[in-house]
Amino acid sequence: MPCGADEDSMGVSHHGEETPGIGLYVHWPFCVRKCPYCDFNSHVTARVDHERWRRALLGALDCEAARAPGRTLASVFFGGGTPSLMEPATVAAVLERALTHWSPAPTLEVTLEANPGTVDCDTFADFRAAGVNRLSLGVQALDDESLHRLDRIHDTAQAVAAIVAGQRIFPRVSFDLIYARPDQTLASWRRELEQALALAPEHLSLYQLTIEAGSALRAWRLPDEDTATDLYHLTQDMTAAAGLPAYEIANHARAGAECRHHLISWQGGEFVGIGPGAHGRVTDVSGAFLATCQHRSPKTWLARGERGDYGTSSAVSSWERVEEILLMGLRLTAGIARPLFQTLTGRTLEAVLDPSAVECLKGYLVLDEAGLRTTRDGRLVLNEILRQLHTK
Repeated sequence: MPCGADEDSMGVSHHGEETPGIGLYVHWPFCVRKCPYCDFNSHVTARVDHERWRRALLGALDCEAARAPGRTLASVFFGGGTPSLMEPATVAAVLERALTHWSPAPTLEVTLEANPGTVDCDTFADFRAAGVNRLSLGVQALDDESLHRLDRIHDTAQAVAAIVAGQRIFPRVSFDLIYARPDQTLASWRRELEQALALAPEHLSLYQLTIEAGSALRAWRLPDEDTATDLYHLTQDMTAAAGLPAYEIANHARAGAECRHHLISWQGGEFVGIGPGAHGRVTDVSGAFLATCQHRSPKTWLARGERGDYGTSSAVSSWERVEEILLMGLRLTAGIARPLFQTLTGRTLEAVLDPSAVECLKGYLVLDEAGLRTTRDGRLVLNEILRQLHTK
């Protein structure tokens, strides 16, 4: 919502469209094992004081909620790390506290990320009882050799069992796979994706493997650029044919099964972030649109948080807002709708885009009466598009 907008119920934009409410992201930074390709804020520790962490998360929630009282809560996302290592009582406590600050949307989505090697049917049942209604499983591969190479703690059989069990217990289930892995071929990925689609998912997150500079995995032989492109197109074709078209670069869903929490951020909505390293974007009680960032180190976050200092906040300038909306919105297949862009920024697309850059990007970028969006080929090279898409 724009600064100073009316914040009752689900909210109505200046164009009479329903706005999505606020999201809450909760970061749990701990894992059983640090995956070699992971650059998230995740850590392995011998012992976690769950009661202390529960109190700290509730304190952070109270602090952040005070910035944005009286909203409607549209989504909660427990991410990590491995949030399935949290005690279900902590999840329940966070949800209960959140609903003392905000009213729940009728379609409130509560997502928990989980790794197949850290859960069983009883654990799933406990998280469901705590209020989780959407499970996101970090499967990463349906091939034992690849799972071993990725240093995962589960095998294919455990992954499939977790998916099936999750589908019995949770109303909504998604799982992740990584492709363009070392030595992966089109034929092997086709077989793996067929296996994934045979599990009747409603949502899939399918990411191309990237290795950061300086990573211990830099010696891995990844598919060349042409093969990676072919893998991307195969992924788009197979998921669309199965009724799960891409609605974002890496996310595929049946109609109505899109991740509501991610859509809030991709569409320039507001969300609160709590936990080590969590980010937020929220309009505070003064009408200022803020970027919030919690202390990244778990030890620092916990120690400072117990003194009431969970992180920092800074005002987002109007041009920073424009750039963020372009960065996030162009990830979506639907792109950036004109009415939404003008509501959020107070500007038209033509007022901020360099027309010569838009012209040069024809075939990769479309600007028309509906708004601004990337083509299928454009989403494959989004970083380059953003580099060239100069604003005025």
